[in-house]
Amino acid sequence: MRRMTKHRIENVVVAAFSALVRLMPRRVALGLGAGLGRLLGRFDRRHVTIAEENLRHAFPAWSAKRRERVARRVYAHFGRILFDILWFACRSPRAMLSVVDFEGIEHYQAAVEAGRGILYVTAHLGNWEFHAVGHSLLHAPLGVVARPLDNPMLDARLCAFRRAGGNTVVYKQHAVGQVMRILRGGGAVAVLIDQNVRAREGIFIDFFGRPAATTTVAAALAIKTGCLVLPVRAVIRPDGRYRLIYEAPLRWEATGDRRGDVARITQELSSLIEQWIRETPEQWLWIHRRWKTRPEDDSPSKTPAIKPADD
Repeated sequence: MRRMTKHRIENVVVAAFSALVRLMPRRVALGLGAGLGRLLGRFDRRHVTIAEENLRHAFPAWSAKRRERVARRVYAHFGRILFDILWFACRSPRAMLSVVDFEGIEHYQAAVEAGRGILYVTAHLGNWEFHAVGHSLLHAPLGVVARPLDNPMLDARLCAFRRAGGNTVVYKQHAVGQVMRILRGGGAVAVLIDQNVRAREGIFIDFFGRPAATTTVAAALAIKTGCLVLPVRAVIRPDGRYRLIYEAPLRWEATGDRRGDVARITQELSSLIEQWIRETPEQWLWIHRRWKTRPEDDSPSKTPAIKPADD
């Protein structure tokens, strides 16, 4: 009963903010979101500390002052994109697409022509939710693999946005069979692979120089279905416009060693994500405990991290 009351209160608060944001010019909504994000960062010392610790390991040459500044900018960024989603929720496809620049679209077109199904691999960087929506509005619907929010009322609101343009939301708990059917039918699915998993749910790869437990779902699906793997990201620029970027499809060949193939593909994708994050560090979810799961033995001779192919 207490949880239901909490969910209802949260839903009323979000509904009120949504109604307010819809009346604003987008520039004002983005500014308000960034301001509230910075305010939250002042009170959420626990997660700011997690972000600073993650940044200390990832960028050891940075000063403590710079790490703190970026950690707080993370809050401003996510406040900004949250309010942007609220603003987009009642806009026309034309209005949404008017703030988007598509880059590398030739990679998407080539993948479609291959007719093998497309697995879009992305990260909690920029505005990943909007990338799926923007893509579907201009090109074609896709399946979006997601974890349901703890609050079912807020989850329904977010899923309504995700389904804009005809997208299908595929919950992780029942994802494998549905995703396989979509890919084998020549369709497209988007997955995120940059969050921590339990040791038995993935493998350890090198991420910012540290062993990081990482899901192998993208690699396993590519090997199982023969689909093309297309890394994508949606970065927001200072002027509020989005760059929806399509990288070249991942190139790989089966060697007969499935475990080794999975490890190499997972490492290559994670190394690419690391490169993206280095370009715009304030747009990644540093407050997440990405390195929470640890190898049983961190000694250099026994660390089960798969090193990058060029090392």
